[in-house]
Amino acid sequence: MELEIRHLRAICAIGDAGSLSRAATQLGISQPSLTTLLQRVERMVGGTLFDRGRSGAAPTPLGAQMLQRARLLLVELEAFGSDTAGRGGTVRFGSVHMECVASLYSRLEEALDDVTLVVDPSSTGLSLALANGHLDAAVIAVDEEGDLGLPRGVAQRVVVPWVPVYIAIPAGHPLASRREVDLADLAGEAWVGPPGAEDGSLTALRAACRAVGFVPRIRFEVPSGAGRQLIAAGKAVQLVEPTSQGGPGVAVRPLAGAPMRMRLVFAWRRERLTWSQASRVFAEVLGAYSDQALTSPVMREWWQSVQPSLRAQLSN
Repeated sequence: MELEIRHLRAICAIGDAGSLSRAATQLGISQPSLTTLLQRVERMVGGTLFDRGRSGAAPTPLGAQMLQRARLLLVELEAFGSDTAGRGGTVRFGSVHMECVASLYSRLEEALDDVTLVVDPSSTGLSLALANGHLDAAVIAVDEEGDLGLPRGVAQRVVVPWVPVYIAIPAGHPLASRREVDLADLAGEAWVGPPGAEDGSLTALRAACRAVGFVPRIRFEVPSGAGRQLIAAGKAVQLVEPTSQGGPGVAVRPLAGAPMRMRLVFAWRRERLTWSQASRVFAEVLGAYSDQALTSPVMREWWQSVQPSLRAQLSN
C-alpha cells in the first residue's frame, strides 16, 4: 500500500488542528475513521507520527518531518489544481473585530482587484456566511479548543495558533498600575458581555472566573467596541483582543497566566480564490496583525517572542 493524497491531507489536518477530533470535523469524517486512517499511515511509514493525549495531538520527530514534506507537496498540488479557480467580480471578505481592520483592508485592496469588507464580532456568523456562500473569505477568531466546523469546500490556514485574551479596565483603576492583572482580582467588577457570546466567549469567561472562585457580573450588553465609554467612566471592565489600543480613560492589560486564549484562522472558499490569491491574502492578514501587535505597548514583547514560529509558518 502506498501513501495517497488523502493521507497527506489527513496528517496536515491533524498537525494544524492539534487534535484528532478537530481535524476530523474539518475533514468531514468521523474521529474513529480518522484514527484508523492515521494508524494505517503510521504502519506504512514505520513509526508514530503524533503523541496523543488529553491536551491533543503533538507531532513526534518523525511526524514533524512528515508534516514538513506533506505540506510542501500539498502546496504544489493545490497550486496546480486551484490556479484555474476564481470567477472574477468582487471578493466578499469578512473579519472579526480587530484593531487592524483599516490596515487589513488597505492590504486587501492591493492583493485583490475588487474587495468589500464585513466586520462581524461573531465567528459563528462568519463561519455560516462562508459555508452558505455569502462570504468568499474571512478572518475568524475561535477559542483555542474550539472548532469552526467549516465544510469541505472551505479551506483554512491558521494565522496565529493562539493569542492571549486581554482585559480593558478604567485607566484610573488601582489595577491599571500593574504590568498584568490577576483574573481573581476582578471578582467585584461589573462586566461588559464579551462579543460573539454564541461563539463560546461568554462560556469561556464564566469557566475561567469559576476556576479562580467567582461568577462574573455581566451588567452590560453593548455592540463591539461600544463598551469603551463605560470602561472609561469607571463603570465596567471587558475582555478585549490583545492588539487593542484601549483609548482615553481605558487601560489594556494582559491577564496573568493567559486563562483565556484564542486562535486566528484565515478561511476561504476554494472555488472563489486561487491558491496563489489565498496565499497572498494570508500573508497580508498576518502582516496587518503583526504590524498592529508591534504598535501595542502591552502586546509587543509577547508578539516578538513568537515571531520565529510565525516566520516558519509563513514559509510552509
